[in-house]
Amino acid sequence: MSKPLPPEQQRLRRSQTPTWERLQARHAQQGQPPADNLAEVSLDCGWGRLLIGHTFSDPQRLANSLLEEAPGERDIALYVADPHVVLSFAPQQLFLDPSDTLRLWFSDYRPAHDPMRGFHIRRPQHAADWQAINNLYLSAGMVQVNPQRLTPRESGGPDFWLAEDTDSGEIIGTVMGLNHARAYGDPDKGSSLWCLAADSQTQRFGVGEMLVRHLIEYFMSRGSSYLDLSVLHDNHQAKTLYRKLGFRQLRTFTIKRKNSINQALFLGPEQDKGLNPYARIITRAARRRGIEVTIQDAEAGLFSLTQGGRSIRCRESLSDLTSAVSMTLCQQKQLTHRALQRAGLNTPRWQLAGNTEQNNAFLAEHAALVVKPDNGEQGNGVSVNLTDSASLERAIAEASRFDTRVLLESFHPGQDLRVVVINYQVVAAAIRQPAQICGDGRKTVRELINKQSRKRQASTDGESRIPLDEETRRTVEEAGYTLDSILPGNQPLQVRRTANLHTGGVLLDVTEQLHPALGEAAVAAARALEIPVVGMDLLVPAADQPDYVIIEANERPGLANHEPQPTAECFIELLFPLSQNG
Repeated sequence: MSKPLPPEQQRLRRSQTPTWERLQARHAQQGQPPADNLAEVSLDCGWGRLLIGHTFSDPQRLANSLLEEAPGERDIALYVADPHVVLSFAPQQLFLDPSDTLRLWFSDYRPAHDPMRGFHIRRPQHAADWQAINNLYLSAGMVQVNPQRLTPRESGGPDFWLAEDTDSGEIIGTVMGLNHARAYGDPDKGSSLWCLAADSQTQRFGVGEMLVRHLIEYFMSRGSSYLDLSVLHDNHQAKTLYRKLGFRQLRTFTIKRKNSINQALFLGPEQDKGLNPYARIITRAARRRGIEVTIQDAEAGLFSLTQGGRSIRCRESLSDLTSAVSMTLCQQKQLTHRALQRAGLNTPRWQLAGNTEQNNAFLAEHAALVVKPDNGEQGNGVSVNLTDSASLERAIAEASRFDTRVLLESFHPGQDLRVVVINYQVVAAAIRQPAQICGDGRKTVRELINKQSRKRQASTDGESRIPLDEETRRTVEEAGYTLDSILPGNQPLQVRRTANLHTGGVLLDVTEQLHPALGEAAVAAARALEIPVVGMDLLVPAADQPDYVIIEANERPGLANHEPQPTAECFIELLFPLSQNG
């Protein structure tokens, strides 16, 4: 008598038996005649269809179904056992997706030790929830979902969940799941995860992990046996999380149709290799319009765009259209203030740092000062709200590391507003919030800063981090803590005065709430500097109020920071006004 196979081999044998054959067998057991198209399952997920490949008995029918993909959507055929056969029917239109399929058998799952902190998970309830989901999708470069298109849940359609910040009510994550037994009577009682997206700027930790765990435990409670997911083969950060949860690779394949959405997948990574997010968002927008991209120096973000006889060089959002004079007016902050003051716009009072007596006299006149290099960027050497002579002199010494000329400005409290102006029109506005951490009652301020900094670096391709420098130490100590203090649970702590993204700041989009007077001031400032693309930095009491002080002009604004606003598209429109959006 032969011994029974070990559980892992039983799983493998069962997964290798085509689902279509087992569905047919069960159909016959129920006394029903066989049918060639018994279980060709196609489910609308609002962003495209999921085609369950192993429910198709004929590879050509699966290929033909993929070719029916609607414009602007992304169909996915998963669990394709013989991809080479399917591709043979449409080799010019279809491609093999470079993603790995991972599976977690629920018998291997171990619940989390720590509960969710600062957020909870619920279903979408109204139109605003779906809009928030789409904002997350846009930020992640994913296709938006149309909830009106969804296959109903009672007909096997998907389940959507979202993570909501308990304090602010903001939607900070979303995930979609599919119950295979409900969708197509899966004999294995499987389930799958799709469209996981988390807000890269949230202060809450573990949003993505908890959404995955929620889906696992939800499907476990519904009698499912496993959860599958698809992840790009080189997404090492996500794979680390999935391995931690117990997922293992499943040998199956996924096929998609060649379209502009999937372009990076079937053309390969070389086209954007080495570019940072600020250059990449522009080159991809250009390629969508059929504009040729030539990368000269990926590390520096230098590339050229060519269409017909027109060729323009760019360094991220800085292009040949910006003159050297306009660039200088932005880089040297004292020149920025002079140009804007001549145009009748509100700026801080300022003077160049001199000797101690001169500096103290300026401090006495304004009570609180800001110190910054005259020619600097990314928040380097900037100190804010200095109220005593000793702190002022230390800040001047720090700023002089970045430029021999140091600027003293009158301090103005308020929110830090970035307004992006392209072709003398406002295309995006966002409140920039300084780096902040949230206590858990166990870790020190230093440990929390390092953890938040790693998260910001991972979500921005290394562009954003929180430096542990004198400005961070001073900000923490003024709040009554030290870097080695243990921050109480759920206690927020601002650790920087400045809101620069490169020093860990985050953005809150306020384009729709922007007061007309602020937009007019930003456009007037761009015209005074004669610069076609600029990020104007203002201090305001609120984005929907008219009062402002313009503190800086950035000649190379990071357009990727303002998704889902169409900043890159507007930039390409400026450079190539006759190009057609594909």
